[in-house]
Amino acid sequence: MTDIIFITGVVIHARHGVMEHETEVGQRFVIDLELSADLSESSRTDRLADTVSYSNVVAIATAAFKNTNYKLLERAAGAVADAILLAFSRVDAVKVTVHKPHAPIAAIFEDVGVVLTRTRQPPSHG
Repeated sequence: MTDIIFITGVVIHARHGVMEHETEVGQRFVIDLELSADLSESSRTDRLADTVSYSNVVAIATAAFKNTNYKLLERAAGAVADAILLAFSRVDAVKVTVHKPHAPIAAIFEDVGVVLTRTRQPPSHG
């Protein structure tokens, strides 16, 4: 059974990009998150302790996204996915979508971005 917690449209100003002005001025990014977790316990108990706090997810994702300036969206999204899997043991997999609506592209476009899915790796037995 896979249940999903989703958070969409988290707006973050950050300085990711290859172009010099992107790292100097920064721009608006939008992040969508989908967390796969077993929510059967919290669906019965109605206790926050039995699930994953949306507020804490947003705080972890925002910090991971903003704390370092990356050239590539792929790396920024990967940092968010890694941080969520590290912080929340209940999360089995995370899908991170990063939108960069003001990317420096010589075209009229609505949106551009990346989607990464990362799954918790089972511990290795050596």
